[in-house]
Amino acid sequence: MAPIRSYSNWNMRHPSNHKRVEPYRKYFILCEGANTETWYFRRLIDLRRELCINSLVEVILCEKTEKDKDLSNPKKLVEFANKKKKDESLGFDKERDRMIIVFDADIFESRSSGYEELVERAESTNNILAVTNPSFELFLLLHFENSYQTDIFPKYEEILENKKIGKQRYIYKLLLQRTGINSKKNSDIGNLAEKIDIAIKQECYLNQDIHQCKGKITSNIGAVIQQIRIEDEQKLRI
Repeated sequence: MAPIRSYSNWNMRHPSNHKRVEPYRKYFILCEGANTETWYFRRLIDLRRELCINSLVEVILCEKTEKDKDLSNPKKLVEFANKKKKDESLGFDKERDRMIIVFDADIFESRSSGYEELVERAESTNNILAVTNPSFELFLLLHFENSYQTDIFPKYEEILENKKIGKQRYIYKLLLQRTGINSKKNSDIGNLAEKIDIAIKQECYLNQDIHQCKGKITSNIGAVIQQIRIEDEQKLRI
């Protein structure tokens, strides 16, 4: 199996007044997309101290490489994650660590079946699913103040349908209007992670229940990130 390239700032130099401790839990993030999601989570990891993530927690982005780089089908992505957890080189502790699998549910909205079975199978092996319907660009759009009221709610049906406009989908065009950035080609899109608090707040207006996302604009990525942020030290040591 092709190797995974890991990104974490755990080994970055700490100020002298910060004691170095070993993590008690690691969150491994595996994304469907190879560009947009990767740029975003790399920046988020760089901000771990500003986000007040517990020092006993390490967040690691697993970047797919070689023949697996373009692996995007959610079912195959879950299978890939489960196989990788058994790879000793990853250092995954099945009792403590968690794999977060980030994917879009739009394929199930339009033409594929088996979403409920996929969620059940993934969660039965202690994976955490971070899902958007229709796509990750929806979550990125939440990083702007009042974007739910101005960009999302008035265009609910259009976003859910997410038709192609030219070569790109509707939600991509909405994000492009907001940012002026090609989210699929420009790594600057990752800087939106600096506004994660806005996204977490606005995501509460959407459906966050990934078990019931068909026919609903959905995102629980902010909720997953927030859960990592509030990991309690006592809970981690249990």
